[in-house]
Amino acid sequence: MSIDPDISTADWIKSSYSGSGAGQCLEWAPSASAVRDSKTPGGPVLVFPPAAWAAFVTAVRDGDA
Repeated sequence: MSIDPDISTADWIKSSYSGSGAGQCLEWAPSASAVRDSKTPGGPVLVFPPAAWAAFVTAVRDGDA
């Protein structure tokens, strides 16, 4: 049994912190707890367990990360 989410149909959202031309472009897929480099959408994707992603988002929101 695989726990890997199907990212082939994921809706990707570009981070609001990704500037135009800055070379640092991040996209995330909320339904898959995944991130990727928007400049290479066919490249590697980091997928996180939902609990780890939630802890990360909470830490960033609270200013702990």
